[in-house]
Amino acid sequence: MTRNTAAGTHPLDHLVLPTQNLDVARARLTALGFVVAPTGIHPFGTENCCVFLADGTYLEPLAIGDGQVATTAIADGNVFVARDRLYRNNHGGEGFSAVVLGTSNADEDHARYLAAGISAGDMLSFSRAFMDSAGKSDIASFKLAFAAGAKAANAFGFACERVNAPKVDRAALQAHANGATGIVEIVAVSDQPAEQHGLISVAVGDPTADGQGGTFHLPNASLNVLDPASFTARYGLPAGRPTNLRFAAVVFSVRSADVTSRLLAANSIQHDIAGHDIVVQPAPGQGAAFIFREIP
Repeated sequence: MTRNTAAGTHPLDHLVLPTQNLDVARARLTALGFVVAPTGIHPFGTENCCVFLADGTYLEPLAIGDGQVATTAIADGNVFVARDRLYRNNHGGEGFSAVVLGTSNADEDHARYLAAGISAGDMLSFSRAFMDSAGKSDIASFKLAFAAGAKAANAFGFACERVNAPKVDRAALQAHANGATGIVEIVAVSDQPAEQHGLISVAVGDPTADGQGGTFHLPNASLNVLDPASFTARYGLPAGRPTNLRFAAVVFSVRSADVTSRLLAANSIQHDIAGHDIVVQPAPGQGAAFIFREIP
């Protein structure tokens, strides 16, 4: 998958889902039919247990592993940890805080965010160990550039440059029992969707994007911004409290809706049908509404 174009819309890379406890997240995601990777430790106090998908995107459930280290990182200007804490202070530790876009030039994205007045702060470069399901490890290195609206305490985005991609086999981590193969749509809620156009179009790297009907088309997924009434009407889910911008749902492509629904039922996961979608409401360790859609 192409991680970016120098002049054009960036693809979806991954989603950040804050959780209070990685064990709870791992249990919930496993019950939903996902394979969950071994725990990854960041050098600034956070930790994750990712779900990797065959289309190259992934989910990043994120918890606080060392609160003292995280506090020090915030004091040192670490935007990633600071935005995570802001989100937790507002939402109690569970949710869907950030959409991450792939790039091969995070420095260029940072400059663009600064020029547009949407930079959320200093860039961040870091490395961490990565381990596959067979126990093979390598080092993953990243460079991040952050974007957020002036009033957006509930959501942020960042461009992620994979400086060093781990040379490990992820095939076993991508073989999910629920049949999920990728992320096809991210759904956000806003009381004033049209006001998010400028922020999103610059963040995704395409200022000419029209966001027609509230939809922004990335190379590998779409980002839809809906008003609360439209969100509830479309998915049968409560829109939550008023918000300038909040990420609310993730739509996964699955090979067979029947296989997915039978797995959810067998694991006692409550789910509803909305048109052609299987809808699972947010729960501890899950953060967002998960929507499974059969795509041949």
